[in-house]
Amino acid sequence: MPKLKSKSSAKKRFSFTATGKVRRNKAYHRHILTDKTRKVKRNQRGTTILEGGDAAHVRRWLPYS
Repeated sequence: MPKLKSKSSAKKRFSFTATGKVRRNKAYHRHILTDKTRKVKRNQRGTTILEGGDAAHVRRWLPYS
């Protein structure tokens, strides 16, 4: 059977923790930041962990990770 291809868009957007959870960046923190409150911008920093069904999709897109 041939090797599976990884989805290039997923390679750029997701990474895995040491325990195998899927990590993603938070949205809405790229532009028009002057209209957003300090609290919103602060909460958009860093990364977060994907939940169940979404994580399963990403694992399917990145078969060798």
